[in-house]
Amino acid sequence: MLYNKEIETLALPKLRALQNERLTTLVHRLYEKVPFYKRQFDEAGITPMDIKRVEDLHKIPFTKKTDLRDNYPFDLFVVPQNEVLRIHASSGTTGKPTVVGYSRKDLDIFDEVVARSLVAAGARPGMKLHNAYGYGLFTGGLGMHGGATKLGMAVIPVSGGMTDRQLMILQDFKPEVMCCTPSYAQTLAEECKKRGIDTAELAVQYAILGAEPWTDTIRAQVEAGLNVNATNIYGLSEIIGPGVSQEDYEEKGSGSYIWEDHFYPEIVDRDTGEPLPYGEEGVLVFTTISKEAMPLLRYWTNDICSIYYDSAAKRTHIKMSAIKGRADDMLIVRGVNLFPSQVEVLIDEFEHFVPNYQLEVSREGTMDEVKVNIELSESLSNAIGVDGLSANEQVKQLIHDFRQKIKNNIGLSMDVNVQPFGKIPRSAGGKLSRVKDLRKLDSK
Repeated sequence: MLYNKEIETLALPKLRALQNERLTTLVHRLYEKVPFYKRQFDEAGITPMDIKRVEDLHKIPFTKKTDLRDNYPFDLFVVPQNEVLRIHASSGTTGKPTVVGYSRKDLDIFDEVVARSLVAAGARPGMKLHNAYGYGLFTGGLGMHGGATKLGMAVIPVSGGMTDRQLMILQDFKPEVMCCTPSYAQTLAEECKKRGIDTAELAVQYAILGAEPWTDTIRAQVEAGLNVNATNIYGLSEIIGPGVSQEDYEEKGSGSYIWEDHFYPEIVDRDTGEPLPYGEEGVLVFTTISKEAMPLLRYWTNDICSIYYDSAAKRTHIKMSAIKGRADDMLIVRGVNLFPSQVEVLIDEFEHFVPNYQLEVSREGTMDEVKVNIELSESLSNAIGVDGLSANEQVKQLIHDFRQKIKNNIGLSMDVNVQPFGKIPRSAGGKLSRVKDLRKLDSK
Protein backbone atom coordinates (compact mmCIF):
# COMPACT_ATOMS: atom_id res chain seq x y z
CA MET A 1 0.00 0.00 0.00
CA LEU A 2 1.16 3.55 -0.81
CA TYR A 3 -0.50 6.61 0.70
CA ASN A 4 -0.19 8.81 -2.39
CA LYS A 5 0.65 6.49 -5.28
CA GLU A 6 0.53 9.18 -7.96
CA ILE A 7 3.21 11.28 -6.27
CA GLU A 8 5.24 8.46 -4.70
CA THR A 9 5.70 6.70 -8.06
CA LEU A 10 5.98 9.83 -10.20
CA ALA A 11 8.50 9.41 -13.03
CA LEU A 12 11.74 11.25 -12.29
CA PRO A 13 11.46 13.75 -15.21
CA LYS A 14 8.00 14.77 -13.99
CA LEU A 15 9.25 14.97 -10.41
CA ARG A 16 12.11 17.25 -11.52
CA ALA A 17 9.68 19.47 -13.42
CA LEU A 18 7.54 19.80 -10.28
CA GLN A 19 10.60 20.59 -8.14
CA ASN A 20 11.84 23.20 -10.62
CA GLU A 21 8.45 24.91 -10.75
CA ARG A 22 8.17 25.06 -6.97
CA LEU A 23 11.76 26.22 -6.54
CA THR A 24 11.55 29.13 -8.99
CA THR A 25 8.35 30.36 -7.33
CA LEU A 26 10.00 30.02 -3.91
CA VAL A 27 13.15 32.02 -4.63
CA HIS A 28 11.17 34.97 -5.97
CA ARG A 29 8.93 35.00 -2.85
CA LEU A 30 11.88 34.84 -0.47
CA TYR A 31 13.84 37.54 -2.29
CA GLU A 32 10.85 39.88 -2.22
CA LYS A 33 9.60 39.21 1.32
CA VAL A 34 12.54 38.16 3.55
CA PRO A 35 15.36 40.71 4.02
CA PHE A 36 17.77 37.95 5.11
CA TYR A 37 17.46 36.16 1.78
CA LYS A 38 17.61 39.39 -0.24
CA ARG A 39 20.93 40.18 1.48
CA GLN A 40 22.18 36.66 0.81
CA PHE A 41 21.39 36.89 -2.90
CA ASP A 42 22.77 40.41 -3.25
CA GLU A 43 26.02 39.56 -1.44
CA ALA A 44 26.44 36.44 -3.61
CA GLY A 45 25.85 38.51 -6.75
CA ILE A 46 22.83 36.52 -7.89
CA THR A 47 19.15 37.23 -8.54
CA PRO A 48 16.09 34.95 -8.47
CA MET A 49 16.33 34.82 -12.29
CA ASP A 50 19.62 32.91 -11.92
CA ILE A 51 17.81 30.01 -10.23
CA LYS A 52 15.82 28.20 -12.90
CA ARG A 53 16.17 24.56 -11.79
CA VAL A 54 17.32 22.54 -8.79
CA GLU A 55 20.74 22.13 -10.41
CA ASP A 56 21.24 25.90 -9.83
CA LEU A 57 20.85 25.62 -6.05
CA HIS A 58 24.61 25.43 -5.50
CA LYS A 59 24.80 29.14 -6.42
CA ILE A 60 22.85 30.05 -3.25
CA PRO A 61 24.63 30.32 0.14
CA PHE A 62 23.64 27.92 2.90
CA THR A 63 21.14 28.76 5.61
CA LYS A 64 22.41 27.64 9.03
CA LYS A 65 20.97 27.35 12.50
CA THR A 66 22.81 30.52 13.53
CA ASP A 67 20.83 32.38 10.84
CA LEU A 68 17.57 31.23 12.44
CA ARG A 69 18.79 32.44 15.83
CA ASP A 70 19.98 35.75 14.38
CA ASN A 71 16.48 36.30 12.96
CA TYR A 72 14.70 35.25 16.17
CA PRO A 73 11.81 35.03 16.59
CA PHE A 74 9.83 35.76 13.42
CA ASP A 75 12.05 37.60 10.92
CA LEU A 76 12.20 34.62 8.54
CA PHE A 77 8.43 34.35 8.26
CA VAL A 78 7.10 35.02 4.75
CA VAL A 79 3.38 35.27 5.51
CA PRO A 80 1.66 37.81 7.81
CA GLN A 81 1.41 36.87 11.48
CA ASN A 82 -2.34 36.32 11.23
CA GLU A 83 -1.72 33.52 8.68
CA VAL A 84 0.58 31.57 11.02
CA LEU A 85 -1.51 28.87 12.71
CA ARG A 86 1.17 27.06 14.72
CA ILE A 87 4.60 27.91 16.13
CA HIS A 88 7.18 25.36 17.26
CA ALA A 89 10.66 25.93 18.68
CA SER A 90 13.75 24.03 19.72
CA SER A 91 14.66 23.71 23.38
CA GLY A 92 17.19 26.53 23.13
CA THR A 93 19.79 24.71 25.27
CA THR A 94 22.63 26.45 23.40
CA GLY A 95 21.08 29.91 23.26
CA LYS A 96 17.92 31.35 21.75
CA PRO A 97 15.59 28.64 20.43
CA THR A 98 15.12 28.21 16.71
CA VAL A 99 11.53 29.11 15.84
CA VAL A 100 9.44 27.68 13.00
CA GLY A 101 5.97 28.73 11.86
CA TYR A 102 3.26 26.92 9.91
CA SER A 103 0.45 28.21 7.73
CA ARG A 104 -2.67 26.15 7.06
CA LYS A 105 -1.06 24.85 3.87
CA ASP A 106 2.10 23.90 5.80
CA LEU A 107 0.08 21.93 8.34
CA ASP A 108 -1.64 20.09 5.49
CA ILE A 109 1.79 19.23 4.03
CA PHE A 110 2.98 18.14 7.49
CA ASP A 111 0.00 15.81 7.88
CA GLU A 112 0.50 14.48 4.34
CA VAL A 113 4.18 13.54 4.70
CA VAL A 114 3.65 11.97 8.13
CA ALA A 115 0.70 9.95 6.76
CA ARG A 116 2.93 8.74 3.91
CA SER A 117 5.59 7.81 6.44
CA LEU A 118 3.16 5.90 8.63
CA VAL A 119 1.96 3.84 5.67
CA ALA A 120 5.55 3.09 4.64
CA ALA A 121 6.18 1.91 8.21
CA GLY A 122 3.26 -0.55 8.08
CA ALA A 123 0.45 1.51 9.61
CA ARG A 124 -3.03 1.39 8.08
CA PRO A 125 -6.31 3.28 8.57
CA GLY A 126 -8.24 1.93 11.54
CA MET A 127 -5.16 1.03 13.58
CA LYS A 128 -4.27 2.72 16.87
CA LEU A 129 -1.06 4.74 17.28
CA HIS A 130 0.66 4.80 20.68
CA ASN A 131 2.37 8.20 20.36
CA ALA A 132 5.20 8.44 22.89
CA TYR A 133 6.89 11.46 21.34
CA GLY A 134 6.75 14.60 23.45
CA TYR A 135 3.94 17.10 22.87
CA GLY A 136 4.57 20.83 23.12
CA LEU A 137 7.15 23.04 21.39
CA PHE A 138 8.94 19.91 20.11
CA THR A 139 7.47 18.96 16.72
CA GLY A 140 7.42 15.20 17.29
CA GLY A 141 4.23 14.60 19.24
CA LEU A 142 1.87 16.93 17.38
CA GLY A 143 3.51 16.10 14.04
CA MET A 144 2.90 12.36 14.35
CA HIS A 145 -0.57 13.05 15.80
CA GLY A 146 -1.69 15.10 12.79
CA GLY A 147 -0.42 12.62 10.22
CA ALA A 148 -2.00 9.66 11.99
CA THR A 149 -5.34 11.47 12.20
CA LYS A 150 -5.15 12.25 8.47
CA LEU A 151 -4.46 8.58 7.75
CA GLY A 152 -7.50 7.54 9.78
CA MET A 153 -5.80 6.09 12.84
CA ALA A 154 -6.93 6.43 16.45
CA VAL A 155 -4.18 8.36 18.24
CA ILE A 156 -3.30 7.65 21.86
CA PRO A 157 -1.41 10.82 22.87
CA VAL A 158 0.69 9.29 25.65
CA SER A 159 3.61 11.73 25.16
CA GLY A 160 7.05 11.00 26.65
CA GLY A 161 8.09 9.55 30.00
CA MET A 162 6.03 7.89 32.75
CA THR A 163 7.08 4.37 31.79
CA ASP A 164 4.56 2.67 34.10
CA ARG A 165 1.73 4.38 32.26
CA GLN A 166 3.25 3.59 28.87
CA LEU A 167 3.35 -0.13 29.64
CA MET A 168 -0.17 -0.16 31.05
CA ILE A 169 -1.55 1.47 27.90
CA LEU A 170 0.42 -0.83 25.59
CA GLN A 171 -1.21 -3.77 27.39
CA ASP A 172 -4.72 -2.41 27.89
CA PHE A 173 -5.37 -0.23 24.82
CA LYS A 174 -3.71 -2.68 22.41
CA PRO A 175 -2.28 -0.24 19.84
CA GLU A 176 -0.90 -1.85 16.69
CA VAL A 177 1.66 0.93 16.07
CA MET A 178 3.95 2.84 18.42
CA CYS A 179 6.37 5.72 17.93
CA CYS A 180 9.13 7.09 20.17
CA THR A 181 12.90 7.56 20.24
CA PRO A 182 15.03 4.42 19.68
CA SER A 183 16.61 4.74 23.12
CA TYR A 184 13.19 4.89 24.79
CA ALA A 185 12.09 1.83 22.82
CA GLN A 186 15.14 0.09 24.34
CA THR A 187 13.98 1.20 27.77
CA LEU A 188 10.45 -0.15 27.19
CA ALA A 189 11.82 -3.47 25.93
CA GLU A 190 13.99 -3.87 29.03
CA GLU A 191 11.12 -2.94 31.34
CA CYS A 192 8.86 -5.52 29.68
CA LYS A 193 11.44 -8.20 30.35
CA LYS A 194 12.04 -7.03 33.91
CA ARG A 195 8.32 -7.05 34.72
CA GLY A 196 7.56 -10.33 33.01
CA ILE A 197 5.35 -8.77 30.32
CA ASP A 198 4.95 -11.20 27.43
CA THR A 199 5.42 -8.95 24.39
CA ALA A 200 3.93 -11.67 22.17
CA GLU A 201 0.60 -10.84 23.81
CA LEU A 202 0.84 -7.13 22.96
CA ALA A 203 -0.98 -5.97 19.85
CA VAL A 204 1.83 -3.66 18.72
CA GLN A 205 3.33 -4.77 15.40
CA TYR A 206 5.21 -1.72 14.15
CA ALA A 207 7.57 0.71 15.89
CA ILE A 208 8.43 4.01 14.19
CA LEU A 209 11.59 5.35 15.78
CA GLY A 210 13.42 8.62 15.26
CA ALA A 211 14.73 11.93 16.67
CA GLU A 212 18.21 10.48 17.31
CA PRO A 213 20.73 8.44 15.29
CA TRP A 214 20.53 4.67 15.76
CA THR A 215 21.94 1.54 14.20
CA ASP A 216 20.89 -1.96 13.23
CA THR A 217 22.30 -3.13 16.57
CA ILE A 218 19.63 -1.14 18.40
CA ARG A 219 17.02 -2.16 15.81
CA ALA A 220 17.72 -5.84 16.52
CA GLN A 221 17.43 -5.30 20.27
CA VAL A 222 14.15 -3.37 19.97
CA GLU A 223 12.59 -5.80 17.51
CA ALA A 224 13.48 -8.80 19.70
CA GLY A 225 12.56 -7.04 22.95
CA LEU A 226 9.18 -5.68 21.84
CA ASN A 227 8.30 -8.21 19.13
CA VAL A 228 7.86 -5.47 16.49
CA ASN A 229 8.99 -4.43 13.03
CA ALA A 230 11.03 -1.27 13.66
CA THR A 231 11.68 1.43 11.04
CA ASN A 232 13.37 4.81 11.03
CA ILE A 233 11.57 8.13 10.62
CA TYR A 234 13.67 11.22 10.02
CA GLY A 235 12.89 14.88 10.35
CA LEU A 236 13.90 18.15 11.92
CA SER A 237 11.79 21.06 13.03
CA GLU A 238 13.53 23.58 10.76
CA ILE A 239 12.40 21.61 7.69
CA ILE A 240 8.94 20.59 8.98
CA GLY A 241 9.32 18.02 11.80
CA PRO A 242 9.06 14.22 11.58
CA GLY A 243 8.14 12.90 8.14
CA VAL A 244 10.92 14.37 6.01
CA SER A 245 11.92 10.78 5.21
CA GLN A 246 10.83 7.29 6.19
CA GLU A 247 12.12 3.74 5.88
CA ASP A 248 9.75 1.18 4.34
CA TYR A 249 9.03 -1.78 6.60
CA GLU A 250 9.54 -4.21 3.69
CA GLU A 251 12.76 -2.57 2.47
CA LYS A 252 14.68 -2.20 5.72
CA GLY A 253 18.40 -1.67 5.32
CA SER A 254 18.11 -0.03 1.89
CA GLY A 255 17.59 3.53 3.16
CA SER A 256 14.71 5.91 3.88
CA TYR A 257 12.59 7.64 1.24
CA ILE A 258 12.85 11.43 1.19
CA TRP A 259 9.53 13.01 0.18
CA GLU A 260 11.32 15.12 -2.38
CA ASP A 261 8.25 16.72 -3.90
CA HIS A 262 8.39 18.87 -0.75
CA PHE A 263 12.00 18.66 0.48
CA TYR A 264 14.80 18.82 -2.07
CA PRO A 265 18.00 17.19 -0.72
CA GLU A 266 21.68 17.73 -1.45
CA ILE A 267 24.83 16.19 0.00
CA VAL A 268 27.79 18.56 0.34
CA ASP A 269 31.35 18.30 1.56
CA ARG A 270 31.46 19.18 5.28
CA ASP A 271 34.63 21.28 4.83
CA THR A 272 34.21 22.97 1.44
CA GLY A 273 30.41 22.98 1.04
CA GLU A 274 30.79 21.69 -2.51
CA PRO A 275 28.00 19.39 -3.80
CA LEU A 276 28.87 15.68 -3.80
CA PRO A 277 27.64 12.97 -6.22
CA TYR A 278 24.92 10.47 -5.32
CA GLY A 279 26.25 7.77 -3.02
CA GLU A 280 29.00 9.86 -1.43
CA GLU A 281 28.84 10.72 2.25
CA GLY A 282 28.64 14.30 3.46
CA VAL A 283 26.36 16.86 5.11
CA LEU A 284 22.67 16.67 4.26
CA VAL A 285 21.18 19.97 3.03
CA PHE A 286 17.47 20.65 2.39
CA THR A 287 15.45 23.22 0.49
CA THR A 288 11.77 23.32 1.46
CA ILE A 289 10.31 23.86 -2.00
CA SER A 290 6.62 23.86 -1.01
CA LYS A 291 6.47 25.47 2.45
CA GLU A 292 4.59 28.71 2.83
CA ALA A 293 5.09 30.36 6.22
CA MET A 294 8.82 29.81 6.75
CA PRO A 295 10.52 28.12 3.80
CA LEU A 296 14.30 27.68 3.88
CA LEU A 297 16.89 27.59 1.11
CA ARG A 298 19.76 25.11 1.42
CA TYR A 299 19.41 24.46 5.15
CA TRP A 300 22.57 22.89 6.55
CA THR A 301 21.27 20.06 8.77
CA ASN A 302 24.68 18.96 10.13
CA ASP A 303 23.58 15.34 9.63
CA ILE A 304 26.09 13.07 7.88
CA CYS A 305 24.70 10.57 5.34
CA SER A 306 24.46 9.83 1.61
CA ILE A 307 21.56 9.96 -0.88
CA TYR A 308 20.86 7.72 -3.87
CA TYR A 309 18.12 6.38 -6.13
CA ASP A 310 17.08 2.74 -5.73
CA SER A 311 15.76 1.31 -9.00
CA ALA A 312 14.48 -1.81 -7.23
CA ALA A 313 12.35 0.13 -4.72
CA LYS A 314 8.57 0.61 -4.58
CA ARG A 315 8.78 4.37 -4.97
CA THR A 316 10.67 6.67 -7.32
CA HIS A 317 11.73 9.14 -4.62
CA ILE A 318 15.36 9.37 -3.60
CA LYS A 319 16.61 7.54 -0.49
CA MET A 320 18.97 8.58 2.27
CA SER A 321 21.24 6.28 4.24
CA ALA A 322 21.12 6.02 8.01
CA ILE A 323 22.57 9.06 9.75
CA LYS A 324 26.17 8.33 10.66
CA GLY A 325 26.33 11.26 13.06
CA ARG A 326 26.29 15.04 13.10
CA ALA A 327 29.05 17.17 11.63
CA ASP A 328 29.14 19.30 14.79
CA ASP A 329 29.04 16.22 17.07
CA MET A 330 31.93 14.44 15.35
CA LEU A 331 34.74 13.95 17.81
CA ILE A 332 38.31 14.53 16.66
CA VAL A 333 40.48 12.45 18.95
CA ARG A 334 44.24 12.39 18.37
CA GLY A 335 43.65 13.35 14.75
CA VAL A 336 41.03 10.64 14.11
CA ASN A 337 37.42 11.48 13.21
CA LEU A 338 35.09 9.53 15.49
CA PHE A 339 31.31 9.12 15.47
CA PRO A 340 29.61 7.22 18.32
CA SER A 341 27.83 5.02 15.77
CA GLN A 342 31.21 3.54 14.75
CA VAL A 343 31.59 2.09 18.24
CA GLU A 344 27.95 1.01 18.35
CA VAL A 345 28.33 -1.09 15.21
CA LEU A 346 31.19 -3.04 16.83
CA ILE A 347 29.13 -3.78 19.94
CA ASP A 348 26.89 -6.04 17.87
CA GLU A 349 29.78 -8.47 17.42
CA PHE A 350 29.89 -9.21 21.17
CA GLU A 351 26.96 -11.26 22.45
CA HIS A 352 27.71 -10.44 26.08
CA PHE A 353 27.43 -6.66 25.56
CA VAL A 354 24.15 -4.79 25.24
CA PRO A 355 23.90 -1.71 22.96
CA ASN A 356 23.58 0.71 25.85
CA TYR A 357 26.80 2.67 26.10
CA GLN A 358 28.37 6.08 26.53
CA LEU A 359 31.63 7.53 25.24
CA GLU A 360 33.50 9.62 27.79
CA VAL A 361 36.11 11.98 26.33
CA SER A 362 38.68 13.68 28.55
CA ARG A 363 42.05 15.37 28.19
CA GLU A 364 45.16 14.36 30.09
CA GLY A 365 47.62 17.21 29.55
CA THR A 366 47.60 17.73 25.79
CA MET A 367 46.34 14.24 24.95
CA ASP A 368 42.67 13.36 24.36
CA GLU A 369 41.47 10.07 25.86
CA VAL A 370 38.27 8.12 25.15
CA LYS A 371 36.63 5.66 27.52
CA VAL A 372 33.75 3.43 26.46
CA ASN A 373 31.30 2.77 29.27
CA ILE A 374 29.36 -0.33 28.29
CA GLU A 375 27.05 -2.84 29.95
CA LEU A 376 27.29 -6.59 30.18
CA SER A 377 24.30 -8.65 29.19
CA GLU A 378 21.84 -9.33 31.98
CA SER A 379 22.60 -13.06 31.99
CA LEU A 380 26.36 -12.61 32.39
CA SER A 381 25.92 -9.83 34.95
CA ASN A 382 23.74 -12.10 37.07
CA ALA A 383 26.10 -15.04 36.70
CA ILE A 384 29.15 -13.07 37.84
CA GLY A 385 27.64 -10.75 40.39
CA VAL A 386 28.56 -7.10 40.85
CA ASP A 387 31.40 -7.74 43.30
CA GLY A 388 33.19 -10.15 41.01
CA LEU A 389 32.87 -8.16 37.81
CA SER A 390 36.32 -6.59 37.64
CA ALA A 391 38.14 -9.79 38.62
CA ASN A 392 36.29 -12.15 36.29
CA GLU A 393 38.53 -13.67 33.63
CA GLN A 394 35.75 -13.78 31.04
CA VAL A 395 35.13 -10.06 31.50
CA LYS A 396 38.86 -9.32 31.21
CA GLN A 397 38.95 -11.21 27.93
CA LEU A 398 35.88 -9.35 26.65
CA ILE A 399 37.53 -6.01 27.44
CA HIS A 400 40.73 -7.09 25.68
CA ASP A 401 38.88 -8.29 22.58
CA PHE A 402 36.65 -5.20 22.39
CA ARG A 403 39.61 -2.82 22.73
CA GLN A 404 41.42 -4.71 19.97
CA LYS A 405 38.33 -4.58 17.75
CA ILE A 406 38.08 -0.79 18.25
CA LYS A 407 41.79 -0.32 17.54
CA ASN A 408 41.66 -2.42 14.35
CA ASN A 409 38.47 -0.85 12.97
CA ILE A 410 38.60 2.78 14.12
CA GLY A 411 42.31 3.31 14.66
CA LEU A 412 42.09 4.53 18.25
CA SER A 413 43.09 3.01 21.55
CA MET A 414 40.25 3.35 24.05
CA ASP A 415 39.74 2.36 27.64
CA VAL A 416 36.74 0.07 28.17
CA ASN A 417 34.78 0.29 31.41
CA VAL A 418 32.39 -2.64 31.72
CA GLN A 419 29.44 -2.17 34.05
CA PRO A 420 26.68 -4.53 35.21
CA PHE A 421 23.43 -4.58 33.26
CA GLY A 422 21.19 -1.60 34.07
CA LYS A 423 23.89 0.75 35.40
CA ILE A 424 24.21 3.11 32.43
CA PRO A 425 21.43 5.76 32.22
CA ARG A 426 18.36 4.88 30.12
CA SER A 427 16.10 7.16 28.15
CA ALA A 428 13.07 8.41 30.07
CA GLY A 429 11.28 9.35 26.87
CA GLY A 430 13.46 12.08 25.39
CA LYS A 431 16.66 12.04 23.37
CA LEU A 432 19.64 10.23 24.89
CA SER A 433 23.20 11.56 24.62
CA ARG A 434 25.82 8.93 23.80
CA VAL A 435 28.78 11.28 24.37
CA LYS A 436 30.02 12.87 27.58
CA ASP A 437 32.71 15.34 26.52
CA LEU A 438 34.61 16.24 29.69
CA ARG A 439 37.06 18.37 27.66
CA LYS A 440 34.41 21.11 27.55
CA LEU A 441 34.10 21.00 31.34
CA ASP A 442 37.90 20.96 31.82
CA SER A 443 38.27 24.11 29.71
CA LYS A 444 35.99 26.21 31.94
